[in-house]
Amino acid sequence: MNIFKQFIKSIYSPKDIALSRFQGIGKTILYVFFLTLISVLPAIIYFSTALTTGIDTAEKILTNESPDFSIKNGQLSAKTDVPVIINREDFTIIIDPTGTMTETDVENEGNAFALLKDEFVLTAAGRTDTSPYSMFEGLTKDEMLKFIDTIAGVKGVIIPVVSLLIYLFSSAASFIEVSVLALIGLVLKNLVGRKLNYRQLWRMAAYSETLPTLFFTIMAAIKTTVPNSALINWFVVIIVLYLAIKEIPRPKTVKRDAP
Repeated sequence: MNIFKQFIKSIYSPKDIALSRFQGIGKTILYVFFLTLISVLPAIIYFSTALTTGIDTAEKILTNESPDFSIKNGQLSAKTDVPVIINREDFTIIIDPTGTMTETDVENEGNAFALLKDEFVLTAAGRTDTSPYSMFEGLTKDEMLKFIDTIAGVKGVIIPVVSLLIYLFSSAASFIEVSVLALIGLVLKNLVGRKLNYRQLWRMAAYSETLPTLFFTIMAAIKTTVPNSALINWFVVIIVLYLAIKEIPRPKTVKRDAP
């Protein structure tokens, strides 16, 4: 069975998940990488779109609408007494030399680029990066525009590199999760009286991840936040693994003749 058929069957069939215990470990590892790729696609797409849109929007706003500013002694100064918040479609630029706004306020704006009193903040696709102004000492509005032009010129490199890092970190997390789930499977197989070893449970655990992975990927694609998503994920994968374990026949008992 190819990887795509296994993906479809693993969504609804605990019996097919149970059969995966006989599969080669290499194919199972490939499946974990495949699932991880599916799960990170929305984040990668949103990051790429947000970066491209953000660069174009930031350049236009800084040129036409933002006050002059500069960074001295690790702090932002600008020709304004209140925070300047400029919204453009799905992107926001914030310039706040007053110290009123915080990193959390920027995160609440969604996709945003902010120059706060003591730090630079960038949020995109649910990811937030901050940096102190020590790296930007002496930066002015004109120099910021030049910096944005430089970023625009290398975004063809930034997007693949960041996407690869997201994928690699997510893959590592996926393998850890599958390994922990297989340990839980050792308890479950004892509860239902099935004979399985850790290697078989690891294979089954990998395929048990399919349903919650697909669900949360869809939720991410439509930008819908799921409350208590971690708890829901673990609850679902444990139930799916439990049902798959129950599909395995019980060990046959050998009857002994009475003496």
